[in-house]
Amino acid sequence: MTDELKKFVFDAAPVRGELVRLEATWQEVLRRRRYPAAVQTLLGEMMAAAALLSANLKFNGALVMQLHGDGPVRMLVVECNSDLSMRATAKIVEGAEIAEDATLASMVNVQGHGRFAITLDPQDKLPGQQPYQGIVPLSDENGPLASMTEVLEHYMQTSEQLDTRLWLAANEKVASGMLLQRLPSYGGAMEGRPDREPAQVGETGQPLHENAPEQDLDTWERVCQLGKTLRREELLEQPIDTLIKRLYWEELEAAGIRMFEPQAPHFRCSCSRLRVGAMLRTLGQPEIDSILQERGKVEIDCEFCGQHYSFDAVDCAQLFAQDTVAQGIQGASDQRH
Repeated sequence: MTDELKKFVFDAAPVRGELVRLEATWQEVLRRRRYPAAVQTLLGEMMAAAALLSANLKFNGALVMQLHGDGPVRMLVVECNSDLSMRATAKIVEGAEIAEDATLASMVNVQGHGRFAITLDPQDKLPGQQPYQGIVPLSDENGPLASMTEVLEHYMQTSEQLDTRLWLAANEKVASGMLLQRLPSYGGAMEGRPDREPAQVGETGQPLHENAPEQDLDTWERVCQLGKTLRREELLEQPIDTLIKRLYWEELEAAGIRMFEPQAPHFRCSCSRLRVGAMLRTLGQPEIDSILQERGKVEIDCEFCGQHYSFDAVDCAQLFAQDTVAQGIQGASDQRH
């Protein structure tokens, strides 16, 4: 199984595209936890979308995609890093029965309170820099959104102001997708946005594409119309190069499309005993002591990969030993003054 993401751009206009195919990465997620068919499809589509959006990150860090629901599916989370390492999980109400043909609304937006969020979290933050997060409801002026594709296109238009078209598909073997994006006529850095670059300028100092010709729009509409002919079965069954040749053979023959070297998405969970210990410290020693008294140890399973972590009384004491020493030093200092 070969996982692959490939970028391409059209020379006739500031329009870019990407195709992704996840097999081994997706199988690693499903190997760790089984989901009802409808949840599996939704989570797989989110994984494909997260890879497509993360491929354009301009910083070293992570893109975290989340669906928060008020139905039987409470949450779906996909994390994709700038090196295209990925992990994903879904949280379902215990005992909930989800039909194979369950819709997005029936799973996560029953009462209309569902939300979709994307968080951009740089690894090397500047002083005072916080992760950027955009949040949109699972509905627009026409009512509830019916698919993950609609949710993402709504998000990109509302939060990012970028014309974006997506085609997503997933089954028990493959998660795949295609993205087309019409780039803005000229760029511009946005405060608090680690993924935005300064405006590109030409030799005269003016922004490139400031007066985008009508041809830009014609090209955008053409590539989108061709994209609409892409069938779900093709996304799931055909290699990326085959899909590009089928959709954009005229551009390929005229050398009007540039292809980039493929990238390799892969599964990796970032959990560790150190991180779990840090999380337990945030609960506070009284809470941890209460759990120890009741159960004799504190046990945590990673929701992404299933890794089991166990902390006995000695382990927990060591978690807070540094705090105790620091408090003693501070108390002695206060007494001297």
